[in-house]
Amino acid sequence: MPSMWIDRWAPHAPTLVFGLLLLCLAGPATAREIVDATGTQVDVPEQPQRVLALGERDLGAALALEVTPVGRLDGRGMSGAPRYLGPAAEQIPSLGQFLQPAMGRVIEAGPDLILAGGFTDARLIAQLRRIAPTVVTSTHDDDWKQSLERVAAALGRPDRLHRFMQRYQDRVAALRAELGDRAGETVSIVRWNPRGPMTMQRDAFASQVLADVGLSRPPSQQQPGSAHTRPLSLEAMRRLNADWLYVGLLDAAPEAALAEARRSAAFRTLPVVENGHAFGVDGALWTSRGGPLAALAILDTLQRTILGS
Repeated sequence: MPSMWIDRWAPHAPTLVFGLLLLCLAGPATAREIVDATGTQVDVPEQPQRVLALGERDLGAALALEVTPVGRLDGRGMSGAPRYLGPAAEQIPSLGQFLQPAMGRVIEAGPDLILAGGFTDARLIAQLRRIAPTVVTSTHDDDWKQSLERVAAALGRPDRLHRFMQRYQDRVAALRAELGDRAGETVSIVRWNPRGPMTMQRDAFASQVLADVGLSRPPSQQQPGSAHTRPLSLEAMRRLNADWLYVGLLDAAPEAALAEARRSAAFRTLPVVENGHAFGVDGALWTSRGGPLAALAILDTLQRTILGS
């Protein structure tokens, strides 16, 4: 029995020893108390130095607040960081797949703060809290602005939060003014799927950004919720129509998403497509739970596609 125990745990010895060292060497530090999205009181470092951004929105939020995490998880349905976050995010070490951190890698990263927005597994959250203070920065129903506020509170960056939100609001005001008479036009948001296209629900992340600039979703896409519908049949393809249409795939380039959609005759004959108002986009950006940098990127896309500038 002892030899079996040794054989089983010997490969993990360096990680376990490192974890014990972290627990033994960690001295008292100045801490602040905050309340996370679950209502849990968490003591966080005054100025965290080694942050893990494990939640779907946390990585972009930290970067927007000018903090570079020492670890992240892969994006939803991806083998790396979301493309729209650029090289800075890709260079941060991956600690596992989407919502599935490898605990050995988490320990090895030596965090003093873990951001775990969107995590719901109580056992996993408890394991993370044994390693470092862990803040659940968002729940499924939170919008990206609430999540950003909690990340800023955890990081102790209220000044950078104010700076970013001012930047966003200025961009929104400028774009809304440029849209002029186009304000109120409808926008269809589609995630393409081999089983059939899915539209994003009324309260999805991208819808929130659209509403800020005065655009809306078509009547056929007003289902409550922040996820996506079930795949639509060819007969229901007309539900994709609107003044403007953006279609994406989670782990493919925008051009590939539009090309895949155009293989469908029912898609090609939609009025919005025939009018040249259909565009391929990054599905991770438009059809997932995005954050502050994603919001800016959507504004860029609207500026380029609707206004041609």
